[in-house]
Amino acid sequence: MAQDSVGLPSDFQFWMHKLSVWDQASTLETQQDTCLHLPQFQEFLRQLYEALKEMDSSAIIERFPTVGQLLAKTCWNPFILAYDESQKILIWCLCCLIKKDPQNSGESKLNSWTRGLLSHILSTFRFNIKEVDLFTQVLGYAPTDYYPGLLKNMVLSLVSELRENHLNGFNTQRRMAPERVRSLSRVCVPLVTLPDFEPLVEALLTYHGHEPQEVLWPEFCDAVNEAFLLKKISLPASAILCLWLRHLPSLENTMLHLFEKLISSERNFLRRIECFMKDSLLLKFAFKTYFPYASPSLVMVLLQHPKDIPRGLWHQALKHISEMLKEVVEDQTHGSYGGPFESWFLFVHFGGWADMAAEQLLTSEAEAEAPEALLWLLAFSCGPGAGHQQRAQTMVEVKAVLRCLTKLLRSPALSARDLQAAAGEGGQGAPRPPACQQLIRRLVLSFLLWAPGGHAIAREVITLMAQTDAIMHEIIGFLDQTLYRWDHLCVEAPRSRKLARELLAELRGQA
Repeated sequence: MAQDSVGLPSDFQFWMHKLSVWDQASTLETQQDTCLHLPQFQEFLRQLYEALKEMDSSAIIERFPTVGQLLAKTCWNPFILAYDESQKILIWCLCCLIKKDPQNSGESKLNSWTRGLLSHILSTFRFNIKEVDLFTQVLGYAPTDYYPGLLKNMVLSLVSELRENHLNGFNTQRRMAPERVRSLSRVCVPLVTLPDFEPLVEALLTYHGHEPQEVLWPEFCDAVNEAFLLKKISLPASAILCLWLRHLPSLENTMLHLFEKLISSERNFLRRIECFMKDSLLLKFAFKTYFPYASPSLVMVLLQHPKDIPRGLWHQALKHISEMLKEVVEDQTHGSYGGPFESWFLFVHFGGWADMAAEQLLTSEAEAEAPEALLWLLAFSCGPGAGHQQRAQTMVEVKAVLRCLTKLLRSPALSARDLQAAAGEGGQGAPRPPACQQLIRRLVLSFLLWAPGGHAIAREVITLMAQTDAIMHEIIGFLDQTLYRWDHLCVEAPRSRKLARELLAELRGQA
């Protein structure tokens, strides 16, 4: 980066001239010239930021005496502010000019002037800055008098508007548009560590609209979490919790950060662990806080590790889980627990319960009513959004396949074509829904790993199944997950493990 900054002083003159020309004329020719140079100017800004971030504000002014003029002219050019990442990089450059602890009146004035430029950028959300300038000039105020107050009031105004969103719900006349919230969060990415903006950061994190997808910019969440971990920002615990719940990568990075601190601690190990744990917010919230929309009893059951349950009781545990899930998903009186996807997320992400249900159906002698419960689990795992009728049809399809596989299990001679016919592939009947077909493929793969005669024909069956790259990667994922689960459950199946590893290596080589 140092090499890139060598030519910056000479580039300054070129871009200062360009900005002056663009500022003084608004003809079609100057607008076309502006648009033509936007990529080069953004790269110049990026190089400028790389140079500025290594210096304090005094060194910046000494080396680049006209940097303030250049940044100010840039702030008033709408074409530059609207282009790609130029606005974000410009804010980064301005933040480099702010002295957190000004030592004299000159540094205080520079801070005030810089805040004024930041206010102008934020004014696109709330005010017409030219009207504010005219009003304050008539009253006889200088910019250094009103810019700090203007920035504070502008932040508070945006905070109030975001909170009105939460209070007014679907009252669309007073709600901030989702795209405006998203754009505001993007503008705030380089500002999250500035004390003036902490109320706005908190308001964005605690903002709750009614959009189906997350509206906050992912880089904003990353920036806030990083600043929190490095103790560069002070936010209430409630705001941090909102960040973790709406942006899982932030929660994951916080966990990894804590683990790294624990692992790197060598001396006074136990005492330092105790300090780390007390200092971390991760254990300070109630367990239910992380699963606000799920049935508490269901959460506690699903979070059991299957290896802590005797293998002979797995069938009973799966049946219990099926009954609880079915009650939550299909009984309308449990609307407070959210939709089916919250329960589905818990079910498929903890313990490998769905694969255990498939193996139980293939390998155990179950009582008459038990298979229905396990079949419902499998149907729910592949189609959480399906209605009652569609899920019932999937259960019928899977039950028919299981009946054929059970017959093949007792067959003295097992062939790949027989297994393909049992799975209903290549037949003339109506095509199954993709999710149902995927579920049946997983049953066939489990059969190959567990059935005594399945190992000999496994490669041939997989060759017949893997007709597309997507199915090939699906099979690779299944084998990988199966080995991982067996390791955690301490499953003793050496021949099946050996076959799964060999198949996984071969398929990865072909993919």
